[in-house]
Amino acid sequence: MNRGDDKHDFPDYNPPELETRSADRIEEADTDDKETLPIQRESDTKDDAPYCALSERRKISVMLTASFSGIISPISASIYYPALPSLAKEMHVSISLINLTIMTYLILQGISPSFTGSFSDVHGRRLAYMLCFTTYLGANIGLALQSDYAALMVLRCVQAAGSSGTIAIGSAVVADISTRAERGKYIAYATMGTTLGPALGPVIGGLLDQFLGWRWVFWFLVILGGFNFALILVTCPETCRAVVGNGSIPPPNWNRPWWAILRESAWPRKNKREKRIDYETLEKSRNRPNPLTAVHIALEKEGGLVLIYGALLYAGYMIILSTLPSQLESQYGFNAIQVGLCYLPLGIGSLTSRWTAGPLLDWNFRREAKCQNLSIVKNRQQDIREFDIERARLTITIPFVYAACLFLLAYGWVMKFQTHLAVPLVLLFFSGHLTTGAFSTLSTLIVDTHRQSAATSVAANNLFRCLFAAGATAFAAPLIDRIGIGWTTTFIVGVWIVFSACLWAVYHWGHKWREELRKRSEEDGISA
Repeated sequence: MNRGDDKHDFPDYNPPELETRSADRIEEADTDDKETLPIQRESDTKDDAPYCALSERRKISVMLTASFSGIISPISASIYYPALPSLAKEMHVSISLINLTIMTYLILQGISPSFTGSFSDVHGRRLAYMLCFTTYLGANIGLALQSDYAALMVLRCVQAAGSSGTIAIGSAVVADISTRAERGKYIAYATMGTTLGPALGPVIGGLLDQFLGWRWVFWFLVILGGFNFALILVTCPETCRAVVGNGSIPPPNWNRPWWAILRESAWPRKNKREKRIDYETLEKSRNRPNPLTAVHIALEKEGGLVLIYGALLYAGYMIILSTLPSQLESQYGFNAIQVGLCYLPLGIGSLTSRWTAGPLLDWNFRREAKCQNLSIVKNRQQDIREFDIERARLTITIPFVYAACLFLLAYGWVMKFQTHLAVPLVLLFFSGHLTTGAFSTLSTLIVDTHRQSAATSVAANNLFRCLFAAGATAFAAPLIDRIGIGWTTTFIVGVWIVFSACLWAVYHWGHKWREELRKRSEEDGISA
């Protein structure tokens, strides 16, 4: 199993075709003017090469592109909620049967990234994006044209399969181009889309269903998905380190962004003398995708505890998210558009977490590195075999979790007693802010400890949280009907507090468990 220990990143791996290409370039250097040739780095070690060859501005633009692509999964789920009554009427089925399409969507949303993430770790991010968007666009066109419940159920599953992989790929892009010391800052850019989706979806869905009809919900997703797909094809470079190393190794022409091909055609002289290629940064990957790697991560002591707690956190969050419309309708008599607008504080709170959780992660990493005598070099990946990355990340996560418990508990009881609308909306803002911050830090820890299979590790995270959320949303409404919103949020908070023991266990013993697993993997490799 691939771990995040950089001294085991296969520094001697050099495919035959790269050796041939390198030899050809060296031979050319003996006969041509060396000043017009690309700069070669055949003699340098992997540690001498920058971790990422992209400029700071280019890194941020790639992050934002990945983030905007990741919005299609959460927005496809939440934009659907306001149209449920219209769909039930159109299909001549009950609301309960329509709600089954939400549960099946979440199940496929959890399972599919295990395949997509593993595929992208082997064959590259751009090819995985192409497969995801092609599937997604076809599903949405079918959903906009169908008028049958069975077709709705099947196509929603296909839609989930296509959209959900973009989140895993986006987080993997972060791992490809950012070191652990700066990952908090960049993970915030990459999660902007996933935090905006749940808030914007109900607003857009309510407006479309009210004025244009439910079919336009899916036509809107076709337009959004098509724009995202075009953005990936035109601007987003390949970042998978098994394909392009630190970004300096050119991928095949079919796997390059169109703007780069056009730029080289327009200015061939400029591009001849600007390249610097570090073949030593190319990392070895599995020969073929293995979706079961996501399950292997869950079987680790550390990985399993982090995944379980992240899933419980997300399940509780989804209970609040999915039951908010019914609560606002019953307590305040709101229509679909008003309900959609009430999601905005939740989404804005989620978005603003990037200005707190991200910088705090980077600050605490630097603080812990100083305490643990780990030197930090800009644009170089740190070896964390002797570094307690678990303590560095969870020092930020745990306070976010406990603060989120307080605000969520307060939200439940003010909703029960029908206070002024401003009070629950403010509490939703802080609940979204703190819960999303906790999500981001846990996702960062999973990527930190599984850097060579980043997309697969995020897929494992997605698998657990979506399966837990599917079960939670199934019993959310009956639970509220039986004990009320106040006691329901009390139950959620109680689960979060009791199971926070998982985080404390990783905080104290995660580093030791990780080292034991690494040594066991090395021994298995030697014996094999």
